Amino acid sequence: MSAKHKPGLVSRLNRVEGQVRGVTKMVQEDRYCIDVLTQIAAIKAALSKVESAILKDHLHHCIEGAIVSGDANAQREKAAELVTLLARVSH
Repeated sequence: MSAKHKPGLVSRLNRVEGQVRGVTKMVQEDRYCIDVLTQIAAIKAALSKVESAILKDHLHHCIEGAIVSGDANAQREKAAELVTLLARVSH
């Protein structure tokens, strides 16, 4: 992962962590279901943005590095990892 992007990702994840704690408190306080579900949707959207940023970083550094290296084994390995990941997250 690029050191340049890491602080921003950590910051986003810390916000998500705070949101999750907030939802826990909402559940404990028997808050209105729609309000809880709205917050859960916001958490999912925030995590999706983090996921997208990490995937972009992976494409720009790890996969591009394998392509530029000319190492066919590294290229196949990175492609296989990506296919496995996409299969996992699409279900």
